[in-house]
Amino acid sequence: MTSSFIPALVAFDLDDTLAPSKSAMPEKMAQSLRALLDQVPVCIISGGQIVQFRDQVLAHLGADDTELSRLHLMPTCGTRYYKHSGGDWFLVYAHDLTPAQREEALDVVEREARRLGLWEEKTWGNILEDRGSQITFSALGQEAPLDAKKAWDPTGEKKNTLREAVAHYLPDLEVRSGGSTSVDITLKGVDKAYGMKALSEQTGISLDDMLFVGDRLDPDGNDYPVKAMGVACHAVEGWEETAEFVAELAQQIADSRA
Repeated sequence: MTSSFIPALVAFDLDDTLAPSKSAMPEKMAQSLRALLDQVPVCIISGGQIVQFRDQVLAHLGADDTELSRLHLMPTCGTRYYKHSGGDWFLVYAHDLTPAQREEALDVVEREARRLGLWEEKTWGNILEDRGSQITFSALGQEAPLDAKKAWDPTGEKKNTLREAVAHYLPDLEVRSGGSTSVDITLKGVDKAYGMKALSEQTGISLDDMLFVGDRLDPDGNDYPVKAMGVACHAVEGWEETAEFVAELAQQIADSRA
């Protein structure tokens, strides 16, 4: 992104971008995001499911109905899409895996995790989750504390080894690294680039006019597909950096319209 670029829409990763992993969005971030919503549409796209968006973001955002009408929610990397209208959120579409695909994915990822010694006995919540449009493996469980997650696989080697093993047995599905301890399985070709393309189709806003903000834009990161397809991107390292950047961006957009 250059300083002269004024995006027509800004999209964000969730965990470690708008909020600490699986944690509430801090008030400073909420203030910056509301200021941005007053200027342009905003999308949040993540591998998590809609309940994660509600618990981490919506419960702490403090936005009014006008601001919420500009907010687009894309759980499970855009295989589901929610819009706000009439005081509530409604599902625009859902691109789910078939029951057979979900069952096979669950079986394979558990088998391979056990074979590789990555099936942990001490966990915080379920290791496997069927999200309809996505199967998610979370090594320490869905509710694991941030410190434990960071310590489990600091280099990403464990997660990437599991991803490669599972992908070998599920060639017709997409298997990719998710969060710090997770592997996600979706329909083939589904990643955050898929979600961004769907967002462009739904909103009529060109990808060239969008900006994506994420913490994993490195080649091994789950935000990288957005960068690889040429969308303007801004890399951050945690929500604090995002909050400062968003506040400056909102002011820049407001000034450009003055």
